[in-house]
Amino acid sequence: MLATPELIAEVSLRQRLADVLPRYLAEITLYRASHAKLGLSAELGQMPLITKEDIRNGFPTNFLREPAELGRLLETQQVELEHTSGTSEARTALLLPSGWWAEQETRALRLNPISAALLDLAPAARRVTLNSPVCSGEICYTGVPSPQERTLGNTLFLSLSRQPFLWSEADLARMAEEAIGWRPQFLDLDPVYGVAFARYCERAGVRLPDLRFVLCSYEYLSVVHRRIFERAFGVPVFDLYGSTETGHLLMEAEDGTKRPSLETAVLEVLEPDELGIGDLVVTTLTNDFMPLVRYRIGDLVERLELPYHTRYQVHGRTADAFATVGGRRVTTRQIDQCFEPFAGLAHYQLIQRRETPWVLRYVSDGPGLEAKALTELNERLTALLELTGRLEMRPTELLLPEASGKFRLGYPLQAGSTS
Repeated sequence: MLATPELIAEVSLRQRLADVLPRYLAEITLYRASHAKLGLSAELGQMPLITKEDIRNGFPTNFLREPAELGRLLETQQVELEHTSGTSEARTALLLPSGWWAEQETRALRLNPISAALLDLAPAARRVTLNSPVCSGEICYTGVPSPQERTLGNTLFLSLSRQPFLWSEADLARMAEEAIGWRPQFLDLDPVYGVAFARYCERAGVRLPDLRFVLCSYEYLSVVHRRIFERAFGVPVFDLYGSTETGHLLMEAEDGTKRPSLETAVLEVLEPDELGIGDLVVTTLTNDFMPLVRYRIGDLVERLELPYHTRYQVHGRTADAFATVGGRRVTTRQIDQCFEPFAGLAHYQLIQRRETPWVLRYVSDGPGLEAKALTELNERLTALLELTGRLEMRPTELLLPEASGKFRLGYPLQAGSTS
């Protein structure tokens, strides 16, 4: 087998992990019990899994080398105190090295030749970000801030409301005018927020002449969203996957699979099913202030062992997966693939019910789906989910986000949805 640069980098991960793991075990309070039990020769697979609850429990002394260390780190601006979005659990505080977010994002963007070429040409490429204004990590606000107040370095943040289905034509016109004036070289989009903007740009004939690609992150990118972005903006659309606590872990390659950021983290896929889809577990390598060892991120991924490299496909949150009557798991990605042949939708939410029919709520794009297409989509979903009853298809003009401002595609019973 040819030793490609990616294979060499994958092999070198073992040595890098061997260099940092003993130090993490010996120095970080959260891992000292494992260190005492396993010793310096401990291997990654022997370590217990951790979750957000472990991060919250005793924070920040569970990570600090010394109890009084946080004040000094903040005063000298070595760390930034950030928080997770709180979509599926309570918001979790995080210790991130100053400048770390930009560094790990740049590493991920350089995994794709198109985004890498833009960074080579313009390291400070201008972007427009459209996501939930509740808090986006680097900027957080209430009220009606000016464009200057929503500009951070090379980034202009557009959205003022976390209800994109309620944005007026005046709201969207203001966003478009600001974007045109900023001349972004790429868009950084939460898919649902981005779709509202993209559809307006189509209606109003808005053009962004410097645009090179669209980058989607923050939540799951549906085939429904991707189709609208490609049509409205006429540039490649890429999915960037990660989390606030781990950094960006996977960047979409040109073939649609996702390439891992090997300098950022070690990835494990635990308890894979018969299709190779399992829970993603992450060990971070670049945040010495808050290293995460075997962190169960709460997402499902599929590991693809290819001849010259390893790739991944993201299948959505573990908590958003459905279970059939036969006990088979159906992921967000598997459901979303049912929508691939059908243009005419802007967004949807699939809701499981215990007794009454399941419901698919959807927002139409343009004229929407014809009756024949709706019937075929219903049949696809019913077969995939092994439903014995009917699936109710319910058009709507409004779908609501979570408290974090993010939108979920699926509401299984175990996630608390019964109606």
